Amino acid sequence: MEFALALVVLALVFLIWALTPVRQGYAYTIERFGRFTHTAQPGLNFIMPIFDRVGRKVNMMEQVLDIPGQEIITKDNAMVAVDGVVFFQVLDAAKAAYEVSDLYLSIMNLTTTNLRTVMGSMDLDETLSKRDEINTRLLHVVDDATTPWGVKITRVEIKDIRPPADISNAMARQMKAEREKRANILEAEGSRASEILRAEGQKQSQILEAEGRREAAFRDAEAREREAEAEAKATQMVSQAIASGNAQAINYFIAQKYVEAVSQFATSPNSKTILFPVEATQLIGTLGGIGELARDALERKTGA
Repeated sequence: MEFALALVVLALVFLIWALTPVRQGYAYTIERFGRFTHTAQPGLNFIMPIFDRVGRKVNMMEQVLDIPGQEIITKDNAMVAVDGVVFFQVLDAAKAAYEVSDLYLSIMNLTTTNLRTVMGSMDLDETLSKRDEINTRLLHVVDDATTPWGVKITRVEIKDIRPPADISNAMARQMKAEREKRANILEAEGSRASEILRAEGQKQSQILEAEGRREAAFRDAEAREREAEAEAKATQMVSQAIASGNAQAINYFIAQKYVEAVSQFATSPNSKTILFPVEATQLIGTLGGIGELARDALERKTGA
């Protein structure tokens, strides 16, 4: 009875010893007598005690590795300080455990040396303006080199690029000069546009003024033409009346011209005194003729 109980206890101890839990996000390599046999996945795994043991506990989650700052000489012999980060994930736990001695140190040194190679082949301006290109080139190079280790490089990022102080000052002066140049160009273009608009406005004003003068001249000419036509028509009518034997028409015509001449003398700014070259009775007789002409016209209209 006691022996059976001892066997049961021994079996329980053996079972507990054989059951090995694996945490989520990790993978354990199982070795039998020092040789890799299989990989234990997350969960409860059974391994043979004494014969099998856990070799390496490999982190299968995506990890970040900080690349320490270093000084790099660019293609144009400028010294810059650079640091960055590498994101990677182990895809094959067995390769990561047995194909490389120290995975983290190997990835860091591999990234550092390739960073020097990539940035050393570029000018200073390129290293400052083409970070995406540097990240992409590093990603391809490091990922290809770490593929035999069962590792996938997901991202390589340059955190900071620090040129020397004198170069930074020169770049600041260059940027200031460039901005002042653009400001002067914009100011000159604005002045040019303003002058063009002002000239266009003066041109339009002169055109409108000329058109106004032309229109006024046209109206004046038209008015003089109408006045001449009216004068010609009046003269024609008087001539017809004289030809028909109406003597009062000539008296009317002469009296009208006489009155107009006298009024022009009266309105002259240089005239103080008006001397009539004819007798006043002649003017009265003429006015009387006008009155008779008006009476004859009124009688004819009434008789009609």
